[in-house]
Amino acid sequence: MRVNDIIITYGSDPSAMTETLLNALSIESLITDKDSAIVLKPNLVVAATPDGGATTHPEIVVAIIEHLKGRGYHNIAIVESAWIGESTERCFALHGYHEISERYTVPLIDVKRDQYVKQRAGGITMEVSKTILTCDFLINLPVLKGHCQTAMTCALKNMKGCISDSSKRQFHTQGLHRPIAALNAVRSADLVIVDSICGDLDFEEGGNPVETNRMFACRDSVLCDAFAASLIGFSCQDIPYIHLAEDLGVGSSDLEAMHLIQLNEPNEQPVATPTGSASYLSLHTEERSACSACYGTLIHALKRLDEGGRLQSLKHTISIGQEFKGVDDPSRVGVGICTKGLGKSLAGCPPKAIDMIEFIKTLGEPSQ
Repeated sequence: MRVNDIIITYGSDPSAMTETLLNALSIESLITDKDSAIVLKPNLVVAATPDGGATTHPEIVVAIIEHLKGRGYHNIAIVESAWIGESTERCFALHGYHEISERYTVPLIDVKRDQYVKQRAGGITMEVSKTILTCDFLINLPVLKGHCQTAMTCALKNMKGCISDSSKRQFHTQGLHRPIAALNAVRSADLVIVDSICGDLDFEEGGNPVETNRMFACRDSVLCDAFAASLIGFSCQDIPYIHLAEDLGVGSSDLEAMHLIQLNEPNEQPVATPTGSASYLSLHTEERSACSACYGTLIHALKRLDEGGRLQSLKHTISIGQEFKGVDDPSRVGVGICTKGLGKSLAGCPPKAIDMIEFIKTLGEPSQ
């Protein structure tokens, strides 16, 4: 797997999708020493189940452990800390990590109880988990989701779970973006596997999940977040820590140089009905048997348009879904390859949210 590769798979089975990604990236080419100290860093920000869009599906962690153990790797640990005020142990218990630890003889390390090493980068001093700093290979397992302060959280921001609560408080007083970039200059992941199955639309703690039923893997955390931002309707300029991390040498945000490897097409299972703040966004859509990856991406795009004050002026209902295949209707507009016969259509399977936004902006007033 090259540094500029992003490998993506679609589906609804986290275990099978993880195994598919691991086989495609050839983990043994990345970790050549079977005695390497390997750390798995999920997102367990709060004690909430993954279906709420906040936390990493534990099936992903189990699939990685089984894959590694089956290939002779034995020095594996799970390392994480919940946000300030939440108990990491409570998060471990809710997600069954104690049973996972016992079954596979994999230690659980709560960063809140770990030793810290003071590090400095980009003018920021921080206390970083000793376990994170001394491991040989760090696998970051973020959830792609919205965030009320930084707009988005994925690979780069998920590393905030590797510092002390004192440093977390400090990061917030310093505005998050510069400290997040600096933290990744101290230690960034060697491999990122992104849980983008049902990330929350707006908030780190979940509650407004949107099904996109995809996972993707990459080695460059900056490239990962640049790509992730495009999937949910942001540019890198909307997420300042991406370019700040790039400036500190963490990675590259050049999506033109990215090599996207799509292992399969989005599955055809019906999408879930949007809930919470996402429900009113669906009023601007006509969904007919849409794949969750495509429909979820459209919901993200509509949300970004709403945040920019442009949704209420939208005069078109956006058609989407497989039942539009073969439909020839010049009066309709749609997104996704299935709607190519409509009057105006955005190709892609699925298109990125950022492309959907630009397409919808060009629609103007409907034809009379």
